[in-house]
Amino acid sequence: MQTLLLVLAVIGTVTEAREITFPPASGYQPENMQSPLGSLGVIDVSTGSAFVGLTTFANLPHVHCLAAKGIELDKYDIAIVGAPFDTAVTSRPGARYGPGGIRQGSRRIEPEVAWDIYTGRNPYLDWATIVDCGDVPLTVLDNTVALKQLDQAHKIISSRETTSGEYSTPRIITLGGDHTTTLSALRSTNNRWGSVSVIHFDSHIDTWDPEVLGGGVSHYAGVNHGTFLHIAHEEGLIRNTSIHAGIRAPVMRRKGDVRNDIRCGFEMIKARDIDRIGTAGIIKKLKERVAGSKVYISVDIDVLDPAFAPATGTAEVGGWSTRELLTILDGLDGIDVIGADVSPVYDNAGETTVLAAAEVVQSLLDLMVQRPVKS
Repeated sequence: MQTLLLVLAVIGTVTEAREITFPPASGYQPENMQSPLGSLGVIDVSTGSAFVGLTTFANLPHVHCLAAKGIELDKYDIAIVGAPFDTAVTSRPGARYGPGGIRQGSRRIEPEVAWDIYTGRNPYLDWATIVDCGDVPLTVLDNTVALKQLDQAHKIISSRETTSGEYSTPRIITLGGDHTTTLSALRSTNNRWGSVSVIHFDSHIDTWDPEVLGGGVSHYAGVNHGTFLHIAHEEGLIRNTSIHAGIRAPVMRRKGDVRNDIRCGFEMIKARDIDRIGTAGIIKKLKERVAGSKVYISVDIDVLDPAFAPATGTAEVGGWSTRELLTILDGLDGIDVIGADVSPVYDNAGETTVLAAAEVVQSLLDLMVQRPVKS
């Protein structure tokens, strides 16, 4: 009996609540310093952390941009949208997890305190209302259906009202997804702005003739992440003033692929050109090529060296550093960017690739905000 009473006494002592008092730092607390428990001693769980709630890009507000007709939505000027698609690749899959990965990599970005140390700008506190539309629901079982779903999603998102009467068409940044998803984005921009010049950051040309890459198997197989720019050219979506940047991967035919690339309207900046002309020279070439036209920027994260972006389906050594790419993107201010996308795959525990991808998206946002474009 005595043992039982002792156990009960111990349990009673353990279960009693204990109030913890937080001492002021260094023994000093100014009179106007708020209590750690908030006003009236109530703990605040509504504000103050970027790591709670739904994960959106840069902790931006979420808007259900694909809501049915008749449902009232908040207006926006720039939309972030995910395209979780990776079933048109020739190497490692996994890019369907890219949109979620980029959002994870952007969690440290707080719109209120995102002043760029280089440009002195904060795109989130400028004129544009920027939102995250979430991911487009895409089937993983049929590429044809999935791309039609993405076509329709772009059509809906770009048709919403903006906060500005003067700039009436929202612009979209797509989080990939394998690079095939850019085809839907280019179709959307063509409907709103006409044909565009493409600045294509990649280690591969992605203008392969579908008969060469995939088309020998079937027409279905000819639509993939290495042929989408060829198809965009065939559909009249892009101008003959487009340009690649960062190319270094081998081609399939000694001369035929490069000739076809020129026919598709592209010039080429190779990765090692940066050793000769520097980032300033790269920026100059890009601006001169697309001058006077509306521009779509597409960034395959494999433009970076695998040391900086290991999470890509088709890694190619000898690429640019993250710093070099961001410097080049910042240098493109003044061009009319009407759409953009970023395509990574899965990542390592250190989130090397998605951190880089998130910074790339932020640079693209800044280019859009600095240059409003009428449709």
